[in-house]
Amino acid sequence: MPERPLPACKPAPIGKVLLRCAGQCTVCRTWSRQTICEGCLALYARPQPRCWTCAARLPLELLGRPRPQCGRCLREAPPLDRTIAALDYRFPWDGLLQQYEYHQALDLRESLLERLNTALSAAAVEAPDWLLPVPVSADRLRERGYNQSHELARALARRRGLRCKPELLQRVRHNRRQAELQLEARAANVRGVFAVEPLHAARLRGSSVALLDDVMTSGATLFELAGLLLNTGVMSVQAWVIARTPEPGDE
Repeated sequence: MPERPLPACKPAPIGKVLLRCAGQCTVCRTWSRQTICEGCLALYARPQPRCWTCAARLPLELLGRPRPQCGRCLREAPPLDRTIAALDYRFPWDGLLQQYEYHQALDLRESLLERLNTALSAAAVEAPDWLLPVPVSADRLRERGYNQSHELARALARRRGLRCKPELLQRVRHNRRQAELQLEARAANVRGVFAVEPLHAARLRGSSVALLDDVMTSGATLFELAGLLLNTGVMSVQAWVIARTPEPGDE
């Protein structure tokens, strides 16, 4: 008996991500064999030109241009050799990532991971020696029950055959949530928060590292970690993130 075709995608109202029932798209609730249906992916996961070093979205006419950079990175180069962002942090990805990070929606991990894996393949990035998730504090780990970046990194490392050792990076001080602060205060908020595990620092010297986080906003956290790793003797640092928040004026 031939399979019945799936209904056409009808997106949910903007700003609202609905809870998913079995067999439904998380975004539009049409019947789908995937957590996010092909129609919603076509609407909301289109490739975007991005800054080579911070993944800020650039004008569409720069799509395909080699190593484009935003004005901020041209003025002051960040400590990252490259940043890959799979998505813009806007509907529906902002709601989905908030569910994943704060409400234990671990069933979304594979769909989010697939977006990042696709972006990495399209960018033809060089495989790093280490894939390290951004660490969370012990207080935040107790609060959430898991480190959302660790969950992503562990699964991505298996998929791409990378070494993932989350214990190599430590968060040694509990700080305020970056989301609670104005952009200009975020660099100070993460200064001195991280450390390389001293017993294993020698394993990182001379290596290449990719840092993995779920969302990149100002870049302060990833820049702080990249600077720490470079001072430890790491040769190059990339950042891989699921989503990048829009720069002012992008809306």
